[in-house]
Formats: sequence, C-alpha cells, structure tokens
Amino acid sequence: MPAKNPRINVVLEKPLYNNVERLADRDGVSLSLKVRDLVKEALEIEEDIALAHLAETREKSFHKKKTLKHDEVW
Repeated sequence: MPAKNPRINVVLEKPLYNNVERLADRDGVSLSLKVRDLVKEALEIEEDIALAHLAETREKSFHKKKTLKHDEVW
C-alpha cells in the first residue's frame, strides 16, 4: 500500500540523530513525527525572518506624507 504523504530520506550525523531521538522520547512521539515537527518549526522561523526583512525594507521607504487616510482607503 503506497504512503499517503511524500517521504524524504535524511542522513544525520550521530550526535544530531541522538538529539532528535532524545527529543522524540521526551515528547513520546516517533522519530518521524519529531523530525516533521522540527522541519515545520524551522520553516516558520524562516518565514518570520523573510517577513521581518520585508517589513524593514518597507519601513525604510515609508513616507508619512504619502500615506492615505482611513477615509481615503475605505
């Protein structure tokens, strides 16, 4: 029976593997679920960094005189 979700094979150094294994044991989940959760968290962090960079860029080009008032927008 084929798997529902796509799969990825990852090779980890022994210390990294041991850390993930320890986290999975602590949380009472499988290694697969722990790695999935860690990847999700890493992607969220990457997204936050990208959005923060975008916000900084937009903030640098912000000119109060060019802003629209609430009534002009709505």
